[in-house]
This record gives sequence, structure tokens and C-alpha cells, in this order.
Amino acid sequence: MKETKFRNYICWGVTALAVIALSIAFAFFLTRFQVMKAGLRAFIGILMPVIYGAVLAYLLLPIYNRTRSLLEGWIAKGVKKEKTVRGLSKAGATAVSLVVLFVIVAGLFWMVIPQIYTSIMTLQEGLGENINNLALWLQKLLEDNPTLEQKVIPMYDEVTNQLENWLTTSLVPNVSTVISGLSSGLLSVVLALKNILIGVIVMVYLLNIKETLSAQGKKIIYSVLPLRMANQFIEELRFVHRVFGGFITGKLLDSLIIGIICFVCLNWMKMPYVLLVSVIVGVTNVIPFFGPFIGAVPSAFLILLVSPMKCLYFLIFIVLLQQFDGNILGPKILGQSTGLPSFWVLFSILLFGGLFGFVGMIIAVPTFAVGYSMLSGLVNRALRKKELSLNTNDYKDLKHIDEEKKTYMR
Repeated sequence: MKETKFRNYICWGVTALAVIALSIAFAFFLTRFQVMKAGLRAFIGILMPVIYGAVLAYLLLPIYNRTRSLLEGWIAKGVKKEKTVRGLSKAGATAVSLVVLFVIVAGLFWMVIPQIYTSIMTLQEGLGENINNLALWLQKLLEDNPTLEQKVIPMYDEVTNQLENWLTTSLVPNVSTVISGLSSGLLSVVLALKNILIGVIVMVYLLNIKETLSAQGKKIIYSVLPLRMANQFIEELRFVHRVFGGFITGKLLDSLIIGIICFVCLNWMKMPYVLLVSVIVGVTNVIPFFGPFIGAVPSAFLILLVSPMKCLYFLIFIVLLQQFDGNILGPKILGQSTGLPSFWVLFSILLFGGLFGFVGMIIAVPTFAVGYSMLSGLVNRALRKKELSLNTNDYKDLKHIDEEKKTYMR
């Protein structure tokens, strides 16, 4: 009896000590927030090559796994040793992953970036003429309404003057500065290349030791947690991987296809700034829900400066393209990878976009979907313990639940 009481005192004392220690640590974190933030930033900077490698490995994982599976089947027909088959298939899958990465990066730097720079320079050179053409079109459109014309034309002139000044004094000089800085700033280029090269090496290692890392992680989890909790924790990790992997890789593939379709159709429609607009549409399409609107606004404005009618055709085309993406292509590629209701998709994008910017908007949906699913699981488990219904419809217009009969009163 005394021994049990003594143990209870010890447990309460340890708990109180832990609470005090955590409170002190939290207070220290708040008072030294800037120092902690700077230290965290420096730590992330040191590990940036590893982060690059982990992100690349995760993105290329479907290609690696599919290639390795195919190679194992082919090699096993002529080689009997399982270890040799495994080694050759890993090497082949790694080589294919590196080739895919090199092709994407080379295509980006040697085709897209110079074309974007050329489009921006062409935009600046023809800006005056395009603005005058647009002004003439507005005057012709409003010639039957002189009062409205007197109000609209001065506003248009002011906006175009500010735009021309911004392009001339800010955007184009900065683009030239960035490009010249990339060629002249040797130290920055060397550091960036170092991080990228080390990141590629880390990617190769992670792709080839992912089974070992996974086994070591499971080993640690089973050593720390009770068996039931460990099984549940690993199942949750599988769910996180399934949601993130399915959504991010699927969304990247979806955006690539949309960008290619946009490029082909705009070329056929003889639109200006085809490559620049296609890149904008494809990149912003990565963002769910808001992506089409974010990409269409600047693209439509660029085309408007050249031809108002082409701008109208472009907007109609974007609406049709996004309908195709949202109703046919997107569901075909993504399926039900998140299972998140539409309202929570909007809520998560607004929340994570406000906290983390562009990257936050990309990871918002899968991150929130994981949290939503975990919370739903906790709620359902608690309801099962109380022997209550898991069906949401049973709680609509509910006034109370009878404690004895467990009937739902409305």
C-alpha cells in the first residue's frame, strides 16, 4: 500500500517537473524567437542539399519503382542470382531517373527560360504600339457614348503609363540583372551548383536505400510504441504517403499535360507570347482551385495589349480548358487521392497560402486531407466506444440523444 502510494507521488512529481520544464522551454522560445528563427534558418541552409535530394527522390519515386519492377522481370529471365537481379535493376532504375531529371532540367533552362526572356523583351519593345492600338479600340468602342469615353480614356492612359514605367524601370532591368548576375556571380553559381549536385547524389542514395531506411524507421517505431499503437502509426504513415504521393505527382503530371495542351492550342490560334502564357498556365495549374484564375489574369492582360479580340478568345479557351481539366483530366489522374470536401479545399488553400505562400498553396490540400482524416478517425473511435452512430446524417436536426435507449431525438 505504501509502495503504491509512493509510486503515485513519484509519477505526480515527474509529471509536474515535465510540465514546468516544457513551460520554461516554451517561454524561452517566445522570448528568443528571432534567435531561434535565425538558428533554424541556418540549420535548414546547411541541410538544403539533403532537402533538395529528398524532394527529388520523392518526386522521381514512381518512375524509379516502375522502372525497377520492369527491369527485375526482364533481367530475371536471363540471370538466376536474386542479388544480381536486384543490383542490376536498381542501377537501371537509377539511371532512368537521372536521365528523366536531366531532360526536364535541360529543357527548362535551354528552351523555356530564354523564350520567356525573349517574350518579356518583345513585350517591352512593342508595348507603346500595343497600348496605342488598345486605346484606339477603346475609343472606337465608346464613340457612341462620349460621357463614358471621357471617364474611361484618362483612367486607361494613367494605368498604361504606370505599367510602361514599371516595365521599363523595374521589370526588364531586373530581368537583365538576374541573368547577368547568374553569369557573373561566380560564387553564387558555385554554391547553387554545389547544393544541386549534392542533392542529386543524395537523391541517388535515398532511392537505393529507401527499403533500408523504411525498415529502420519501423524498427524504431516498434521499439518505442506499444504494438497496437505502432501498427496504427505505421498505417497512418502509409496513408500520408498515399495522399501526398498521389496528389503531388498526379498534380504535376496534370499541370504538365495542361501546359502542353495550352501551348499547342495557342499556337494553332496564333496567339502572342505562346510559350510564356503556356508556362504561366501550366505552373499556376499546380495550385488547386485558384490556379486557373491566378494564371489567366496576367496571361489575358498580356494578350489584351496585343489584341482585345484575341484576349476574349483566350479567356473562352481558358474556361474550356479548365472545365476539361476539372471534370475529365484531373479526376482521371488524381482520382479520389484526398477525399476532401470542396469547402475544406478552399479553406486549406487560403490558410496555408497565407502562412507559407506559393509552396503552402501547393501542399495545402494533401496536408489538410491528412489532418481531416486523422481527426475523423479519432471522432469515429470515440463514438464507437460510446456505441453511437457514425453516420453524419443521424446528427442533422438532432436535439438530444436518449442516454438509456440511445435513440436520436429530433
